[in-house]
Amino acid sequence: MAIRDSEIAKPIRLIISDVDGVLTDGMITIDNAGVESKSFYVRDGHAIKIWRKAGFEFGLLTARNSQVVKLRAAELGISMVRQGFSDKLPAAKEMIQQAGLTPSEVCYIGDDLPDLSVMYEVGLAVTVADGAPEVKQAARWVLQSPGGKGAIRELIERLLKAKSRWEDFIPNRLS
Repeated sequence: MAIRDSEIAKPIRLIISDVDGVLTDGMITIDNAGVESKSFYVRDGHAIKIWRKAGFEFGLLTARNSQVVKLRAAELGISMVRQGFSDKLPAAKEMIQQAGLTPSEVCYIGDDLPDLSVMYEVGLAVTVADGAPEVKQAARWVLQSPGGKGAIRELIERLLKAKSRWEDFIPNRLS
C-alpha cells in the first residue's frame, strides 16, 4: 500500500534547503571584479513566505559561503542560515535542535552528493528534477521542477496541499 502525501507531510514542520542547484539553477557567475551573482526564482521566494506564514520553519544550508545567500535570506526573513559546511549533517542537526524538533519533523531538499548525509537522517528527503542520480535514489519525493525553476514552490505547495492548508493562501475572488 502506497503512503499518501498527507501521511508523509503531516509531521513536517521544518524545511531545510540546499541553495546551489535547488534555490538556484546551480550556475555561479563571477565577474571580472570577483563579484558573485546568482538568480533566484521569485515564486520560490513567495512560497517560502507562505510556508512561514502558515507557521512552519524554513532554513538554508549550503557548503559555500556567499553574500548573495545572506542577502536573499534576509529579504525572505529566513534567520536559520548555515553557510560553509561541506559536511552538512552536523549543521543540519544543529538547525533541527534550534527549531526544537526531531529529524522526523524535517524535510530536506538537496540536489547533489553533499546532501545525502542529511537526506538519510530526516523524515522527508526530496530532490529536484535535475538532481544527481544517487540523490534521486535516496529521495522519497523527486520533484518535476528543476533547481532554480520553481522546485521550492512545488515542494511547499505539495506539502501545504497535503496538510489541507494551501487554500488558506489563495485570495478569494471578488464577485
